[in-house]
Amino acid sequence: MSGASDDGGSGPATARTFRLYDLRVEIVSVKPGLEAVCNHRLGDCVFVSGENLSIPAGKTFSMYALAAVLPLLPAKQRMSDEHDWINHDEYVACPDPACEALMRITRTGIREFRLEDVSAQGADAIGGAANAHGVSSADHDDDGVDPP
Repeated sequence: MSGASDDGGSGPATARTFRLYDLRVEIVSVKPGLEAVCNHRLGDCVFVSGENLSIPAGKTFSMYALAAVLPLLPAKQRMSDEHDWINHDEYVACPDPACEALMRITRTGIREFRLEDVSAQGADAIGGAANAHGVSSADHDDDGVDPP
């Protein structure tokens, strides 16, 4: 996702922008003697910025551990009610029952994105321009399903 501002989202927002939290997913607990089960090392991490994942150079992160946290990341990125559980629950267990490692999802900052920069249909929402499939907003029925 390009188009994220570097001002932490503190600038004035327009009607076609939105803000997401940047995240860090880090291995914070590995039971002694079980490090090799899933190859977790304390401090191993992956960063999330918009839709992009990055792993520090020379490091690794288990795809199975990543699979366990992936469904939570979009919800953790979004602003929500202060009493929503997603704002308070931060630990996720590795899915391997023999591993017992824990990961922590931490919100590290806020970025602002422009709809036009992150969605092929961003321009379609205004003016009826055709999307990448040649379908314009005028071609949609009220049910929201694209025609064949």
